[in-house]
Amino acid sequence: MTIPETMNAVEITQSGGPEVLVLNENRPVPTVGFGEVLIKVAYAGVNRPDALQRAGLYNPPKGASDLPGLEASGHIVAIGAGVSKWKIGDAVCALLPGGGYAEYVTTEASHCLPIPAGMSLLKAAGLPENHFTVYSNLVVRAGLKSGETILIHGGSSGIGTTAIQLACSMGCRVFVTAGSEEKCAACVALGAEAAFNYRETDFVAEMKQRGRADVVLDMVGGPYMQRNIKALADDGRLVQIAFLQGPKAELNMVEMMTRRLTLTGSTLRPQSILAKSRIATGLSADVWPKLENGQIDVVIDSEFALSDAAKAHERMETSAHIGKIMLKVSD
Repeated sequence: MTIPETMNAVEITQSGGPEVLVLNENRPVPTVGFGEVLIKVAYAGVNRPDALQRAGLYNPPKGASDLPGLEASGHIVAIGAGVSKWKIGDAVCALLPGGGYAEYVTTEASHCLPIPAGMSLLKAAGLPENHFTVYSNLVVRAGLKSGETILIHGGSSGIGTTAIQLACSMGCRVFVTAGSEEKCAACVALGAEAAFNYRETDFVAEMKQRGRADVVLDMVGGPYMQRNIKALADDGRLVQIAFLQGPKAELNMVEMMTRRLTLTGSTLRPQSILAKSRIATGLSADVWPKLENGQIDVVIDSEFALSDAAKAHERMETSAHIGKIMLKVSD
């Protein structure tokens, strides 16, 4: 196919609210570099880091596109030097350094994965950001194992719905927190043993009744730190992947030491190309078969046109969504 010189893309015109996302119909198509592929984007996922970048709170890494968008699905239309795994026309989903809110995007070839058999491009676009994050933190960093108990905060989010399904597929006992009865019910439907409405229920007390958690996956931070520690069993692991209520908290180191607790966590975007490639390899071996046999699926909340990216961000910032918010970029 002929690759045009310009494309539609949603740009961040200045730091601010969703209204600063504006469609540019004449954005230059990016040039594929060494080890990269150029993807004609079908769908792109909307994620919290996109909203943080739009608000001026999360700058893209050096050399990354200034456009938002950390995951997409589509077809490869150009291949850079040094790439042997993919060919033009291959359908892929990909983790991106940025640039997903556009008709074309480049990324490292090693950060692409095949579309799981039987899965639509819509759902596949919602895989990379969440699965790279959840797998690397729960399996690689926290060492979650079959038979262990996990508490997942924000269970109805894209990260949460992914973590529930992955942990259940591993044979773990899964408990979650969410902000409404509707969200709690959705989490239980995905396999959680119980879901606690954090507006009405003390999750620490609930977990103590159930023997506490071997692993806690948290994206709240701030005031949750000490509560998470109290919800952990001895030798438990607290995994921090965000801090929606602040990055600072008081920590009782005596409890950490006497109960042999581990505090870990990571952010995905700044990691090296090699580190992300290794995560992709792990996903291919451990998670993609579960996607293909139906053990794990992608929960889609809503779909917006690329030109309605501002509305998609408005939806995300209501926190009313259950699962992934997606942008349809092209047919």
